[in-house]
Amino acid sequence: MENYTFNSPTLQLEGLNVSKEYVYPLFLFLFSSFLFIMVGNVGIAVLIFMDKNLHQPMYLLFCNLSVNDLLGNSIMVPRLLVDMLRPPSERLINYYECVVQAFTTHMFGTNVHTVLMIMAFDRYVAICNPLRYSAIMTNNMLMKLTVSAWGVGLLLVGILLGLTIRLDRCRIQIGSPYCDNASLFKLSCESVFINNIYGLTFTVVLFTSSIGSMVLTYTKITVVCLTSKNKSLNSKALKTCSTHLVVYLIMLFSGMSLIALHRFPQYSDYRKLCSILFYIIPSSLNPIIYGVQSKEIRKFLSKYFCKFMKTNKVN
Repeated sequence: MENYTFNSPTLQLEGLNVSKEYVYPLFLFLFSSFLFIMVGNVGIAVLIFMDKNLHQPMYLLFCNLSVNDLLGNSIMVPRLLVDMLRPPSERLINYYECVVQAFTTHMFGTNVHTVLMIMAFDRYVAICNPLRYSAIMTNNMLMKLTVSAWGVGLLLVGILLGLTIRLDRCRIQIGSPYCDNASLFKLSCESVFINNIYGLTFTVVLFTSSIGSMVLTYTKITVVCLTSKNKSLNSKALKTCSTHLVVYLIMLFSGMSLIALHRFPQYSDYRKLCSILFYIIPSSLNPIIYGVQSKEIRKFLSKYFCKFMKTNKVN
């Protein structure tokens, strides 16, 4: 008969099941990726803040994506790295710390969708209504879009975790490498029917809204480009939209893979690894994709690199 521990303040993380010969290579990979994410996203945010030429809606909205990447990975990855070097019996976490981690991880996944949706709206206005762009995308509008993107995530995830923390717990084993909502409500011996219904509705609404807005936005952009003979407009649309679309597809593929693997318990180890890569890969690629694509960011980096080289030569 299973032993039950009711409302224990300490939980046991299962972590990653990695053979000893792969622990340190995987640790180094995750650690180097984490450092790159921190440096890359902080660097992009600082560049946008410092250069007035980058104080444009597209880049200011992209800062939301960088902040989201920083928050999501700074909460999840360091704890994961520490647990990798611990024996399974010592991978313990306080319940409230686990709730905070679950809230942060779900906010990360939700905000990726909402932020990319408002960035798609920005591209739609810039390409389909270029003459009215400055009148529409005012500072007030940017603030409203940013608050909406984060507010929607805060509300949806707040309800998601609120439904979970109301439950009494009778187990202590978290069957994931980090805390998430599903792992938390599975600790309860009460009915989790409402949690499952809301979680499913949450996921369907988020993905439907996200994919629907992207399809609608890019359909209209494509129609404008096909009917327009303005080569400059088409070239601008191709550059800015391709970057945004690549970032979105990477995020979407990572999320869909994770959801699909949840349906196959026999691939639980692959699901755990995929759940970590969902944070690592998009967050690592975002600053690279936008940094390489952006003409303004390249100019800024080139200018300061030349200044740095001249200073070294003088010294």
